[in-house]
Amino acid sequence: MHQQALLNRIWSQVLLEELTRFGVEHICVAPGSRSTPLTLEADANAKLTMHTHFDERGLGFLALGLAKASNKPVAIVVTSGTAVANLLPAIAEAKLTGEKLVVLTADRPVELVGCGANQAIVQNGIYSNHVCGELQLPTPSEQVPLRWLLTSIDEQMFKQQRQGSAVHINCAFPEPLYSDLDKSVYQNYLDSVASWQASEDTFTKQLLGSSVYPFDLSQWQERKGLIMVGSVSYQEAQLAKQLSEKLAWPILCDPQSGESSDWAYYDAWLQTESGNALIEQTELVVQFGSRIVSKRFNQWLAKAGLKDGFEYHYVSPSLDRNNQDHLMQWHHAGDIAMWLEHALSQPFNKSNNWAEQGLKLSEKVAHCVNAQIATDTTLTELALSTTLKVLPDNTQVFLGNSLFVRMVDMFGQIAQPVYSNRGASGIDGLVATAAGTYRANNLPSVLYIGDTSLLYDLNSLALFTHAKQPCAIVVTNNDGGAIFDLLPVPQTQKQSLYQMPHGYQFASAAQQFNLGYCLATDLLAYQAKLEQHLTSGQGCLLIEVQTPAEQASNQIKTVIKNLHASL
Repeated sequence: MHQQALLNRIWSQVLLEELTRFGVEHICVAPGSRSTPLTLEADANAKLTMHTHFDERGLGFLALGLAKASNKPVAIVVTSGTAVANLLPAIAEAKLTGEKLVVLTADRPVELVGCGANQAIVQNGIYSNHVCGELQLPTPSEQVPLRWLLTSIDEQMFKQQRQGSAVHINCAFPEPLYSDLDKSVYQNYLDSVASWQASEDTFTKQLLGSSVYPFDLSQWQERKGLIMVGSVSYQEAQLAKQLSEKLAWPILCDPQSGESSDWAYYDAWLQTESGNALIEQTELVVQFGSRIVSKRFNQWLAKAGLKDGFEYHYVSPSLDRNNQDHLMQWHHAGDIAMWLEHALSQPFNKSNNWAEQGLKLSEKVAHCVNAQIATDTTLTELALSTTLKVLPDNTQVFLGNSLFVRMVDMFGQIAQPVYSNRGASGIDGLVATAAGTYRANNLPSVLYIGDTSLLYDLNSLALFTHAKQPCAIVVTNNDGGAIFDLLPVPQTQKQSLYQMPHGYQFASAAQQFNLGYCLATDLLAYQAKLEQHLTSGQGCLLIEVQTPAEQASNQIKTVIKNLHASL
């Protein structure tokens, strides 16, 4: 009987060792009995850093954040049953944004599925097309060579290297799950892959052709081009800004890029006649990265792309289609940094800056925003959205999916690495994902999140309880879903069925999870408190900004109205 427990451990040992050779450094583990072989082997593997969480849904998002910030595959271990289903939201997000997750789910052996056995559900295929690959492991047995196990793992991991997103490996472990016997009982079985054990390489090797970027920029000479920077790394955004200077083209930077430009606040000035008249001159758009927040830009692009002679270029390593309006598109499928470095190395005669008027539009928006902020005596979400540009150096930002990210897009500027979950744009798991980016980089961090989003992922505050490096969670509490003030919903039912006011505050939540807490009511005092904590504090500080319902949406409308008047 105890020999089965040893075989379960041996398969787990081989599986996890091979994953480390594919770059896995972090593994996220939830409690469970059926997953014992994986958990114990993960704990025994010195190459792995283990993270634990009692909530599988939060655990999945923690892994997503680690993968997002480290740019490496991250493993997840959960037990059988509904624990497996709880990972789906994070896996669905990874499918859309490309983070590499290796999902290791423990399972009952096949003879216990579909016959009334406890904690047994059909796990094979549970993630459908949200994963790029799936491997259903049989019961560990000497009759199945370890070479088969390794080549099967390798097949899925190479697929992930090409496609990104998650791989699901379902591990059927019969009982017993524990044994005090030494694995040397199966030494001959282990020796069948002795040469692999002695090496540091993956069992299978795969050679991929080198990426080549033959695109010739000279064909864009004298074109009125525009660069849009979406969800990219901070380094890639900086290279894109260099290209805009080389071409003398305007560059619009999405908040997810972590950069800003002289053509800031474009989501605001695109709501004016002057702004539309300017951007209508564009003949060519080059977009780096996906998931543009600005609704106004996306609406303009949908119309511009239908004009004769208009060109739309999209640069991304992902082969997935990113073209929601189904425009004619040149998809440059390759590494963004390499593409930009190749472009910057080409000779190019700088043309006149055709969109210089955009600089004046940006200045007008800034003036209207500052005038509106001056009329308020308390800290508002509008004022808060303008403060990201003065965060201390070496601070990373995570932007949640709420009204606030749209306010940053319209009125804010950023100069720090930024992370987000803008694939499916869900409000679930934002705290856990931010915890993953924080742990991966170990840098001072700020998460900006809405009140409903924080309520949704409240138990993931536990992931910040033992934080050492300074970090802050800034929650904008407007008592419900203020985003619906800007969306076309029935006014008579807007509050009861959409905004859903809750009346909660977060001081007790901070206390529950041993976090610092501050209620911010004054702009300057807020900035001083945040800067002091990020530069000389320790651990996690939850800062709550309480604002009246509809204040933010009314401020947006006022700023846009005044912008129209000033033009």
